[in-house]
Amino acid sequence: MVYCLFVGIAVSRKDEVGASDSFCIDPVDLNSFFEEDGKIYGYQGLKITVWINSISFHSYADITFQSTSDGGKGITDLKSALQTIFAETLVETKDDFLQTFSTECHYIRSMVSNGEILQHKASIGHSSNSGRAEDSDLEVIRMVMGNMAAGHLYSRLIPLVLLLVDGSNPIDIDDPRWEIYLLVQKKAVGEEDFHYILLGFAAVYRFYHYPDSSRLRISQILVLPPYQHKGYGHYLLEVLYSVAISEDVHDLTVEEPLDYFQHVRTCVDTPRLLGFDPIQPAVNSVVSHLKETRLSKKSHTSRLLPPLTAVEEVQKGLKINKKHFLHCWEVLIYLGLEPIEKYMENYTTFISDRIKSDIIGKDSETSGKRVIEVPSDYDQEMSFVMFRSQDGEATTVEMDESQTSQEEQLQKLVNERLEEIKLVARKLSLRRT
Repeated sequence: MVYCLFVGIAVSRKDEVGASDSFCIDPVDLNSFFEEDGKIYGYQGLKITVWINSISFHSYADITFQSTSDGGKGITDLKSALQTIFAETLVETKDDFLQTFSTECHYIRSMVSNGEILQHKASIGHSSNSGRAEDSDLEVIRMVMGNMAAGHLYSRLIPLVLLLVDGSNPIDIDDPRWEIYLLVQKKAVGEEDFHYILLGFAAVYRFYHYPDSSRLRISQILVLPPYQHKGYGHYLLEVLYSVAISEDVHDLTVEEPLDYFQHVRTCVDTPRLLGFDPIQPAVNSVVSHLKETRLSKKSHTSRLLPPLTAVEEVQKGLKINKKHFLHCWEVLIYLGLEPIEKYMENYTTFISDRIKSDIIGKDSETSGKRVIEVPSDYDQEMSFVMFRSQDGEATTVEMDESQTSQEEQLQKLVNERLEEIKLVARKLSLRRT
C-alpha cells in the first residue's frame, strides 16, 4: 500500500496557478477513495496536487512520483480514481484548466441568475473591523433542487463536499425538498462588469411538520477554505435563521453537527437567547439558585433546567430546537454567574450532573426496568425484550472498566465541556467590547 499525499490548491486567477503563494488546502489522505480496499498500489513517493478554479470549480491533477513497481497487486489507475471524485470538473491538461479562467469566468453569475436573492443583511450588523468584506458586497441566494441550474452547480461542488465535509454524501439533485443557499460576493471586473465569487454554501432539507408547517434541517454547510475564519459561516447561519423565522417553520436543526460548527452555532444562538425576553425570568431563577444554594453530588439539578414553557417559546420565536437550547442554556447560566470564580464549584456540579445523566441515565427512568436478550433467527443484535419488574427492583449495569476509570472519563468530559463554555463566553465578551 502507498500513502498518497493530496494537496488541493484553490486559485481564482490564471496567474495564481503554480505560484508559491497560492492558497493551499490542508493535505487530505485519499486512500479511502481508491479501489475497493481503499488502498493505492505500485507507487513510491506519490504526491497528487489538485488545482481548483474557485470561479468555475474545474480542477486539474498534477501527479508526481519517484517510481512505480508492480508488487503483485498491480499499479493503481490514478486518473480513473480521481475521475470518480472530481467527475466532469476534472480537465485533462493544464492548458485546458487555464482556459477555464476566461471561458467560464461568469459561471456562478449565470447559474444563480434564476435563484432567489434573500435580503436579510439589513437586520444583521457587523463591525467594519471584522476582517472581511462589507455586508453590502454579499448576497445569499436560494436555489431549489429539481432545477437544472441548481443541480448543475451543486454537481460541481460535490468534490468539495466529499473531501472537506466529514461524513457527507451528495444530496439528491432531483428532489425539490432540497434547497441550496449560496453565499456569494460581487466582485467588480473593470468599470462596468462584475462576477460572483462563491464563498460558501449550505444544503438544507425541508421536512413536512404536522399539521401544516415544515422543518428545515442543515445537512451540509461549508465555507470554502480561502474564506474560512472570517465570519462567513456565522453570517450564513444568521441568514438561515432569518429564513426560518420569516417563513415561520417549526424549527431549524442540524444533521449531526461537527464540533467546530456546533461551536459556531452556539456563538450565533447565545446572543439571540440573551436578548430573548420570554426566557429571562427562567435564567435569572437558576442563576439565583446557584448563587444562594450550595449544590451537592446528591442535589436534584434537573430543577435547574429550563421549564417547558421556555423551551416552547424558544422554538416558536427563535426556531431553536430543544436539544440545542439546552446546550446554549449552560452558557447562559455561566454568563449570569458573575463573578464566575465565586460560583465555579456549584456550576461544575451542575455540568457534571447533566453529563452523568446523559451517559448513565436518571435513576427514576431506569428503576425497575430490565433488558434481556432473546433467541432470534433475524438479527441477534436487534433482538431483546424490555420489561419492568413488578417489585420495582432496580437494574444493575455491568461495566467492563473500573469505577476509577469511569470517574476519570467523566471528569475529562466535564473539563472539556467547561472549556467549550468558557471559549464561547470569551468570544461573546470580545464582541461586546
